[in-house]
Amino acid sequence: MADINFTPRTRIGAEESASDAGESIPVCVMAFNASDPSGMGGLTADTTAIASAGGHVLAVVTGAYVRDTAEIFDHICFDEEVVSEQARAVLEDMPVHAIKVGFVGNPENISVIAEIASDYADIPLIAYMPNLSWWDVKNIEDYLDAFCELMLPQTTVLVGNHSSLCRWLLPDWSGERNPSAKDIAKAAAQQGVPYTLVTGIPQTEHFIDNALATPHSVVYSEKFERFEAVFAGAGDTLSAALAALLANGHDLEAATAEALTFLDQALSAGFNPGMGNTVPDRMFWAQSDENEPELLADVAPTVSDENLKMPPEQAFVDMPPHGTTKH
Repeated sequence: MADINFTPRTRIGAEESASDAGESIPVCVMAFNASDPSGMGGLTADTTAIASAGGHVLAVVTGAYVRDTAEIFDHICFDEEVVSEQARAVLEDMPVHAIKVGFVGNPENISVIAEIASDYADIPLIAYMPNLSWWDVKNIEDYLDAFCELMLPQTTVLVGNHSSLCRWLLPDWSGERNPSAKDIAKAAAQQGVPYTLVTGIPQTEHFIDNALATPHSVVYSEKFERFEAVFAGAGDTLSAALAALLANGHDLEAATAEALTFLDQALSAGFNPGMGNTVPDRMFWAQSDENEPELLADVAPTVSDENLKMPPEQAFVDMPPHGTTKH
């Protein structure tokens, strides 16, 4: 797709005292995720994507990957009390406008994060389920079962790749065709998830589709041309950007369109720091042309309304707070 120019956005969510002083404070987004020393995904992706979308990340470390740019070798999980203490300390100090949950390591951490999220049921929770094929089979089963039981009832939008979500939510699928985004959304809705953003849906040889769906309809979709490179960290990038855009006051449909565009441009500008996979350049917008002034690091990007590619007559999605999705 054509490049979209990012321009400075006026931040919202400032406290009254800051407004009186004429200052602008970015909205706070809490991210639960693992540290990734390679910079491919995890909290590195969350931090840069949230900052790029005009947010201030409250990064709660749930563990650490042992990995390089090619593969994940292991994961070291933090104790759930450590995770809880990190989150509670900042939650008592700063207002939070959205929560993003990535890979958190074990069922105990899922449980404590779900408990924290239940105390903030009026803000959106974006849950991302990565590909866990690098992990032990028993660990995968325990993690997915706990996520399904404890986290999905708290979730506003579930984000994941088509193949990963199919294996998890529709393991017994026997239809002749591949599950659609609505099929996956229907399975997620049985656990209390109102919206599912399915990425990487196979299309033609040169394109993939991405769809925000409910059990009854596809709310928004956009096709993108396939990249020849193999990326890591795309899902964390997309889900973190979506969380920050929602925190900034965008409705769900517009936030999804902008987050997908942001990911597409980050992938297009991707780079290879090592001998493995390509890293999305989540700070691509800070690179200036020779004749243009360089954007400051604290200026957040946005996409102009005319580039969202949505029919003007289409109503925006009215997104419920995640607390209304509980059983």
